[in-house]
Amino acid sequence: MEEKNEIRIERENDISILHIQGDITAHSESHINKGYQELNDQGPTQRILIHFEEDAYINSGGIAVLIQILAQTRKKDQQVGITGLSEHFKKIFRMVGITKFADIYADAAEAVESMSLSTTAL
Repeated sequence: MEEKNEIRIERENDISILHIQGDITAHSESHINKGYQELNDQGPTQRILIHFEEDAYINSGGIAVLIQILAQTRKKDQQVGITGLSEHFKKIFRMVGITKFADIYADAAEAVESMSLSTTAL
């Protein structure tokens, strides 16, 4: 079974948004890494919002891929927010410690507002 992901990148103010559609599994690694690299290639960014579209399914391999991305963002001192998760996946992300590296928001508007406010605190 081939995993299909669509990745779209946009910027809102000083926040780069990585829209991810499709199931996130170990097979998604190259696609997700490519999206993260393209996001960084568009210019320096210190704030990244990862937005999962339409009831994303994320298995343990997908969580490992996300942790690898979060390790890269930490090395680059990038702030990360995550939106689009079901309540189930919010709970899992808290359980596995992803919330130590990224904040989870109810929706993109809340994330953009909160992450934008953090620029004024710097």
